[in-house]
Amino acid sequence: MPPQTADVVIIGAGIIGASIAYHLAVRGCTNVVILEKEETEISGSTARSAAGVRHQFSTEVNIRLSLYSIERLKHFTDEVGGHSGLQQIGYLFLIDNQTDWETYRANVALQRSLGVRVELLSPEEAGRFIPGMRTDDLIGATFGPDDGFCDPHGIAIGYLNRARELGVALERATPAIGIRVVGDHVAGVETPTGVINCPIVVNAAGPWAGEVGMLAGLEIPVRPYRRCIYVTEPFPAIPGPIPLTIDVGTGFYMRKEHENVLFGKSNYAEPPGYNLAVDWEWLDTVLEAGLRRFPILERAGLAEKLCWAGAYEITPDHMPILGKHPELEGYVDASGFSGHGIMHAPATGLLIAEEILDGRAHTIDIDPLRINRFRGVLRRELNVI
Repeated sequence: MPPQTADVVIIGAGIIGASIAYHLAVRGCTNVVILEKEETEISGSTARSAAGVRHQFSTEVNIRLSLYSIERLKHFTDEVGGHSGLQQIGYLFLIDNQTDWETYRANVALQRSLGVRVELLSPEEAGRFIPGMRTDDLIGATFGPDDGFCDPHGIAIGYLNRARELGVALERATPAIGIRVVGDHVAGVETPTGVINCPIVVNAAGPWAGEVGMLAGLEIPVRPYRRCIYVTEPFPAIPGPIPLTIDVGTGFYMRKEHENVLFGKSNYAEPPGYNLAVDWEWLDTVLEAGLRRFPILERAGLAEKLCWAGAYEITPDHMPILGKHPELEGYVDASGFSGHGIMHAPATGLLIAEEILDGRAHTIDIDPLRINRFRGVLRRELNVI
């Protein structure tokens, strides 16, 4: 049975909820309860991520979130414990039309102005990374050598273990089934085994954030979209490491995982939903896009048992929703990361802890990410995979 009272209840024990709990606890706020609806923590989107981390975004706030977070991942074992598994093998964006090239050049200028190491490459320079890559139709590429991938489970369990050592409570198989509201403020969270009286609730429910918002009578514009990740049999014809490579024109991406190749492509026509079965019908479309740029993949076998699907938590502008809700005191958003939650978890934990304990996040300005932005003109994140 969960505690009857808490200072903060966090809904969701994925990497975001774990990071928030850790950052609250290291500042002395340990009367915190994390609610996880599944039997095991870290079983939702965190466990099903492709694990990319990058600085190459088109908006200043996302770049700043990456700068802070990736620096923390470099020192994760010393600072938190556990292992981040950070491998900075780079991100390579391949561009084949002039409009996208101008956009990405402008993005690079912004990234460099904020201190990011990023290169503009010719087609020939880009081609050196992957054997047999078609480059004749490319205009150029961008390469971020400090980008790469990480171990989401290692990071989440590191945060969670340390938070629990400091006194945070984790309640597994305990979904939030209601959020009690008195007047204009949060008063508690209802679970199947009782009510936790609390003044603050954090929505870190990932793809389920919209449903959690409804428990408090709030419309949170986060929707779940399936993303499938396919895996080849061991394929030494593409020797690793290679950058996580994105063919911007088609949306196809791939990277090495040990001797295998992970690859995929988002299906933007698929409606939102919680179906996390691998979409084998979509595979033909993915392969058509991949073989156009990387003909060598035709020689690779598919490891069907290693393929999986997860859910992106998408907002209308592909940007997260962070911070206090203007219409309900004590309700705090930390959701809608649109595929960027793993890489931005360290910064998010810090900023939400500041929002709760200091009254306002201050290390990074999160005003562009507050929910009230949906009342105006949106500034979309363009570098979306």
